[in-house]
Order: sequence, then C-alpha cells, then structure tokens
Amino acid sequence: MTMPRRHFWLAAFSTLLLGACSGTLPTGEVSRPPVVFVHGNGDTAALWQSTLWRFESNGWPRARLHAIDLPYPLARDADNKPQVGRTSADEHMAFLRQEVQAVLQRTGARQVVLVGNSRGGNAIRHFICNGGGQPLVSHAVLGGTPNHGVQAIAGYNEANEFSGTGPFLSQLNAPKNAQGDEVCGPAKWLTIRSDNNDKFAQPDGLWIGMKGKATNVTFAGPELKGATNLVIPKIDHRETSYSAAAFEATYRFITGQAPQVLIRPETAMVLNGKLVGLGLNPQDPKSGNYSNNLPLTGASLTVYAVDPLTGLRQGAAVHRKTAGADGLWGPFKAQAQTAYEFVIEAQGYATTHIYRSPFPRSSDIVHMKPERVAEADRSAAALVSFVRPRGYFDPQRDTMRLDGKTSLPGVPPGAGVASSKLRLDDKTQRSVAAEFNGERLVGLTWPLAEGHTTVLELTY
Repeated sequence: MTMPRRHFWLAAFSTLLLGACSGTLPTGEVSRPPVVFVHGNGDTAALWQSTLWRFESNGWPRARLHAIDLPYPLARDADNKPQVGRTSADEHMAFLRQEVQAVLQRTGARQVVLVGNSRGGNAIRHFICNGGGQPLVSHAVLGGTPNHGVQAIAGYNEANEFSGTGPFLSQLNAPKNAQGDEVCGPAKWLTIRSDNNDKFAQPDGLWIGMKGKATNVTFAGPELKGATNLVIPKIDHRETSYSAAAFEATYRFITGQAPQVLIRPETAMVLNGKLVGLGLNPQDPKSGNYSNNLPLTGASLTVYAVDPLTGLRQGAAVHRKTAGADGLWGPFKAQAQTAYEFVIEAQGYATTHIYRSPFPRSSDIVHMKPERVAEADRSAAALVSFVRPRGYFDPQRDTMRLDGKTSLPGVPPGAGVASSKLRLDDKTQRSVAAEFNGERLVGLTWPLAEGHTTVLELTY
C-alpha cells in the first residue's frame, strides 16, 4: 500500500513547545502515565485509532491508552432541556469522571493525561474545573475545542453548550486568578488549533448555518489564557487531534521529547471493535437519525480478504460473527499488508460493504456502523460513500480523487465535509477507486435495489 502523504508543519514550533513544557514527565520514569482520549461531538472512540498506534510505536503500553465511547455523543440543542439520544454537559462530564476513575483503579496510577477533541475538550475542562478532577490530571490537551464558542452572539441560542456567551462557557472562561487565566488547577494545559482552517473557529457563520453573519469568534477561539497555545497551519477541525502533527505536538508536551511519528507495523494483528447503529427519535420519527455508540446487538459481520487493486474477494470469508449484547464483532486475527472488506448485516439497515486499507497494528476500537439509505438516493443503481473519519476533505489543500474524478460530489471549497456520496446508474458490478493524499482504496459496487451499499473508509 502507498502510505499517505502527511504534512507535519512542526519544525517552526518544536523548540517553542519544548520550552513551554515545564511540567513534563521526568526522563526515565518507570512507567508511562495512563492517557484518556475524549472524542468530539457525535463521534466515537474509533477516531483515536491512529493516535493510539503512534503512542504504541513510541513504547507506550497499550493497556495505558484508553479511548472513551460516550453512549450518546451529541450535545443537546439546549443544554438545560432533556433531548432523546443526546447528553448534557454535566452528563458528559460525569461519564468522563467515571472513566477516569476506572482507569486509575485499573492501572494503580495517581493521575491521568487527558486528550480531547472538540466537545471532548469541554468535558475535560468541566471535569477539571467543576467535577473534582484537579488532583487527578497532570496534563490536558485540547484539540480544536471551541473554548469561546462556535458563535458568541449575545442573546442568541445561549442555552447551547457551544455558545460563547452562554452560561456553560462563560463560567469556564471566567478569570481564575489575577492574571485572568482561563485554565484551572495544577494541570499543564495545551491547546492546538488551526491558523484559519477550523470550520468551528470562523468569523463567518458559514459552517454553522449562518452564512454571511458574524459569529464574534476568531480563528483563535480555541486558545485559552494560561495555556500553551499552539497553531499548526492548514490543519482542519478534526486534524487538531487526530493528525500526525497533532500527535507530535501532544507527545512533546506530555514528555518533553520528540516522538517517532511513523507507525511501526506489527507482523501479527488482532482486530476488534463494536458494531453500532443509528438511533431514531421515537417522539419525532421524522426528525431523522441520531448518532450513538450503543452496541448493535444481533448484527452480523463477515470479513473477506480482497485484492487491493480491484476490491475482488480472494477466497471464502476469513471471519464471521454475530454481535451479542456487547456489540463486539471480533477478535479477528488479521494479516499484515492485507486489504479487507467488512460486510455488516442488520435489521433496518442496508447491507453495508466497508473497504479499508491494510491495518498496520492491532486495535480494539475498530468500531463500525451500517448505513441507512436516504429516500433521495433510492433511485440509484449503486451507492458509494467515501469517508474520512479523522479529518475533512479540502479541495483547496488536498490531492484526492473518486472514481477517476478530482471533484468529489458534495464537497465544497474549504475543510468542512468528511464524506462524499457517489450515485451510480450502472447496474454492472465494477471496481471504484478513491484516493486521498496518497492513501488509495478500491471497493466494489453492490446493487442498491437488493439493499446493498459501499463505503470506502480512509484510515489516515
């Protein structure tokens, strides 16, 4: 497999970052501290997969890396009003506190490192400042967290967790000392942001449904007074946490040392994860699906080795399992340098064929969900989704291609969309190739009329 092109943009700030890490761990410490990773709004622990691989590649014990899976990861529209399938800021914080306590008990450590993306940073701040987390956290790293809101318009939607003028962020951002610091406790704080490419730190409300309206938020919205604030040019909202550049900055901040950024491959791998579904609001079925990280009990997964150049199966299934109450689809002993097709079958969903690049290392957070087909897509002969979970597609920055075309359907200028959907009228099964900055995927089309759909899922 051709390894993806990665942009590090690190040389300019490495010295600055090392100098700011006065609270880094002493060299030669007997054991690495446990690190707890907190995903963003509507997301899943699976997004930390490549980050965990990079920590492991630098000698961090796998047992000391823990990515939480918030059962209902979406924030409420109004934080003070219950909403089906969503969590309040307090519920999110309580779940994180429970996970931290479990990790401390399991490892015997006194403190953890917390690393969060976007909304995950809200929970980290809330836990440390208001939830008793101050003595339990040595370092806090916030990637792309909208610390001053995605909008800060007085009187507008202030009950929302992401309102810069609302009660939740106002109390978190209140000065903690005479210097006006916005961080609390003895923990060392790092924020990572983009220079101007984060969809949720924009002066114009384009990406939050307010095109042409001032948000009163700047590109520097994720920064916090009193923290080490780091800018990495061109990265997008998710890349503030899940990119190689963000890992390099996080590792340096925690340890004071330069890491190996490339992932060290394993010759023998064991893969596992959950099958999860999409919830439907029973009080308002027309409102659509909501994301959750709950086990999809009774769903089945079948795995095939495929030709990476064509997507064609190479023999019989190499793994098959029906998920129980825990939703787990493994363990599965994977082969190095082998591309796989994962087929999910579940009642109420399309039979979903997911094609992935070869896995470099073991992982127990290979979470997957089947697709539901939108009414507007049902007239197509075949449906192919090209998805990038750990970042966005940016036509002005990235080299990408889908089915031979450089223009991806449904992907506008800017880094704001993480998926592209290709609707095909050809009923003949064929290969479809997708490329993104050097990572190449090939899958097969499947008949939508028979309830099948294709997903090409990027790893990097």
